Amino acid sequence: MAPEAEAESPVVIHAWSAPRSLSTSLMYSFAQRDDMEVLDEPLYANFLRATGVDRPYRQELLSKMDPDGNQVVKEVIFGPGDKKYRYCKHISKQHLPNLSSDLMKKGKHFILIRNPLNILPSFDKVVPPSFMELGIGELVSIYSELCGLGSPPPVIDADDLQQDPEAVLSGLCEDLSIPFQSQMLNWNCFLFLDGKLAPRNLMVYGPPWWYGSVHKSSGFSKPCQYPLTFPFAFYDLLEQCLPFYNMLKRQIRKTRGPQQPPLPDPPLPVPANKNILVWVGDELLPRDSAKISVFDSVVQGGDAVWEGLRIYDGKVFKLDEHLDRLFDSAKAMAFRNVPTRDWIKDAIFKTLIANGMFDNAHIRLSLTRGKKVTSGMSPGFNLYGCALIVLAEWKPPVYDNSHGIKLVTATTRRNSPNSIDSKIHHNNLINNILAKIEGNLAQAEDAIMLDKDGFVSETNATNIFMVKRGIVLTPHADYCLPGITRATVMDLVVKENFVLHERRISLSEFHAADEVWTTGTMGEITPVVMIDGREIGDGEIGPVTRQIQNAYKVLTAGLGVPIPRIAEV
Repeated sequence: MAPEAEAESPVVIHAWSAPRSLSTSLMYSFAQRDDMEVLDEPLYANFLRATGVDRPYRQELLSKMDPDGNQVVKEVIFGPGDKKYRYCKHISKQHLPNLSSDLMKKGKHFILIRNPLNILPSFDKVVPPSFMELGIGELVSIYSELCGLGSPPPVIDADDLQQDPEAVLSGLCEDLSIPFQSQMLNWNCFLFLDGKLAPRNLMVYGPPWWYGSVHKSSGFSKPCQYPLTFPFAFYDLLEQCLPFYNMLKRQIRKTRGPQQPPLPDPPLPVPANKNILVWVGDELLPRDSAKISVFDSVVQGGDAVWEGLRIYDGKVFKLDEHLDRLFDSAKAMAFRNVPTRDWIKDAIFKTLIANGMFDNAHIRLSLTRGKKVTSGMSPGFNLYGCALIVLAEWKPPVYDNSHGIKLVTATTRRNSPNSIDSKIHHNNLINNILAKIEGNLAQAEDAIMLDKDGFVSETNATNIFMVKRGIVLTPHADYCLPGITRATVMDLVVKENFVLHERRISLSEFHAADEVWTTGTMGEITPVVMIDGREIGDGEIGPVTRQIQNAYKVLTAGLGVPIPRIAEV
């Protein structure tokens, strides 16, 4: 008589989650498949034995389950079975060092996460909450281990699962390379197991008495419109857990179903800026983690001062001049507890060195009035001191300096010193933004802004120069910001033996100019070939503009404050 063929081992699907994360509902969902058998926390007894943690059901569970984790891994999790697939529900804290490496190396893995804000309000119904009991940190370790093995696991969020089960389950099945089955959306076929209701195909190894409400359900419940009141005794624990949750949340598949089509990440002007380090407060943070408090004055009222800096060949151009203006602006705005010049320089250098940015980079340097003790406009609420932001990016000049740009004249007038003095380099740029909107709508690169009397002041982002019969003219800095690049170019014009006039200039004079250019740290020296549909000169870059561009290039190559190199630090 021929011996019976050994049953084949199913393909194992490992589901890792924290407690109270809809993991049981998801297990019930997979149990409805006709090709799936399901295990509920097969490593629970090993966890109780190895850690010694106390549970009301400890002895009963240990009497029913095999506490030898490696035996369970070999014979239960990866043992033979009758179905094509075996779904194993794992709680992350049960991932212990005493387990065989096969547990992570074999099968398909995915991670189910849930916002700790939605876990903690009901968590203490089971056990007192702690960082270890929640296991969100261990989920990050599991994710990292699987990535190290070359198999980054799919990540899904319980809130998304409740919102649109079909879209999330379809996407998860696609990631696991298994077909989606519509019966996963409901569990209507039940049997009695140890006196409790359970769905078909379920082999219960965990404590089924936890799951009363889920046993009574027949599908994924819709999320509540309003959250439970948060138990603020767990506030510190929430702060500990959220960074780990947010790290995993960034790995989530973006499928949201027909109601919420996925939003692709927009392309960056310079893709290398996707992974940069930003100085916020007193530390360097990855781009997606670089955030400021909602109580900060820059959020409450745009209350901050700023500078733009350019990096050329290992040097920061005009650094001291920019810092002079930053401190002048902070003093005019009555900032208190302002960092020292040396401390700000140190933060700038640390940011550039950490990013390896020694050329062709730009810094947006912001100094906010700082965080408030409560929301409101009054600087009297700012009791924490100023906050510094050093945002360094790979950024070539932002305009087409080889072919020139087009400008239009905005109806928005440049604000007068009677209301807001533009010599304070303040973050509240509503005046400039309104003009820039007009430029965008006219499909021009920027917009010229006039003063209250109708004379040209500057553009929404730059100072402006014109040439007529070999004479260079630029508006007075009565309304406009007296830019540092503007002052540098004015010196260059004189050194290049051109006549320079600083006076009121009408818009029609710019329309009839032989040449026009703009100046700014971010764009350098940018030729203007058309204003309000009128061609400037012959519509090409003029000789004076090119001469000043070349002189400026020579100047930036030679001047600047050196960035300390690693050997010098």
